[in-house]
Amino acid sequence: MRSVTLTALATLVCLGGAGAADVAGPAWGERSAGAPLETDGRLELKWDNGLGAWVMCWYTGADSWVGNDFDISTLGGSWWIETIRVMSTASWPNGRWDGFRLGVYAFAGSLPGSRFHGPLYVRGGGSGYRWCDFDFGMWVWSLLGHKRFVVSLEQYYNYPACDPYVLDNNRTFQGHSWQYQGGRWEPLVGTAGYRNLMVRVVISDLMAVTPASLGRVKALYK
Repeated sequence: MRSVTLTALATLVCLGGAGAADVAGPAWGERSAGAPLETDGRLELKWDNGLGAWVMCWYTGADSWVGNDFDISTLGGSWWIETIRVMSTASWPNGRWDGFRLGVYAFAGSLPGSRFHGPLYVRGGGSGYRWCDFDFGMWVWSLLGHKRFVVSLEQYYNYPACDPYVLDNNRTFQGHSWQYQGGRWEPLVGTAGYRNLMVRVVISDLMAVTPASLGRVKALYK
């Protein structure tokens, strides 16, 4: 049976402000949380609107995953995951950062499939509700052969010694957020009608992205 979730209403007015990378992040400088990164050979993919509404965690964290699916099948090139961005906080439920694990799953058919990268333990930093940027540096998480994939995080620790995930304030479900418990994937249930997970991914290519490719990505994710 699926574990019961704990929820807490979050006041996230700070999400519209600027915030630098927290953990081994690339030197992008400060920028608004909702501004996508688009440069030659580098793209930020997202489904959230940048404005948080609820924070959530499970009673039991081990093998409890949430994630967003992405599709780069319209792009040529050799893409790899440079950075995974997770909205979280140390403020709730216990006032400290505990850490969680990241993984990347294949997406075939209508459900996420097997994990092909990770799990990798990471830990956020800083205060308030913020984007935690995990830059993998020498961990070249290649997407070769995986044009559709799910970027996910495992809570790992049990409540309340854990870090939460965040849902945006858009009650229209985008259909790209998932949860894994009890050995199966299903669309993210969320709470109070909020179901869009605030997890993003920055992908990079060894070759510059063509304008046509940029247009296709914008059509998918903006």
